[in-house]
Amino acid sequence: MALLIQSPSFEEGGAMASRYTCEGEDLSPALSFSGVPTAAQSLVLVVDDPDAPDPAKPQRTFVHWLVYNLPPTTQTLAEHVSALPPGAREGVSDFGRTGYGGPCPPIGTHRYFFKLYALDTVLTFAEPPRKPVLLAAMEGHVLDEAALMGTYKLSHTK
Repeated sequence: MALLIQSPSFEEGGAMASRYTCEGEDLSPALSFSGVPTAAQSLVLVVDDPDAPDPAKPQRTFVHWLVYNLPPTTQTLAEHVSALPPGAREGVSDFGRTGYGGPCPPIGTHRYFFKLYALDTVLTFAEPPRKPVLLAAMEGHVLDEAALMGTYKLSHTK
C-alpha cells in the first residue's frame, strides 16, 4: 500500500474553503494519513505554494507549514490542530514563525501542496528549521512520499 494523504476538508485539486485561509479563520484543515511503510520512524508534512506571488509568473515557493517527527502511527491531524502528537515539532514557515499559515494569494488562483514524507529516521535540530534545512536533513532518508493539492483564490482584493 502506497503512502497516502487525504483531507475531508477539500478534494484533490479542489478549492479550499475560506475558513482555512487569511480571509477566514486561518485554520489548518483536517488531514488523514495511510499506507505508512512499516520501516518508517517518523513523518514530515510540508505545506507550500509554488505559485508565489503570481501563478502566471511564479518567482518562488512560499512555505505555509512545516511539521516533522510526527510519529509513524499518526493517522490524522484534526482541523485547527491545537496540539501535535507527542514528539512532533514544527519548523519555521515563510511567515517567519511556527504553526500553520493559510493561503492568502495576492493575485490569481494558487495551488497549495500538502506533502507527506515517511522517513527511516527521527530528525534532530538545535532550533526550528526552515524548509531548506529540513529537506537537507531528510535527504537519503525518504522511504515514501505523497501529496495532496488544493487551490485558493481571494474572493476580494485586500
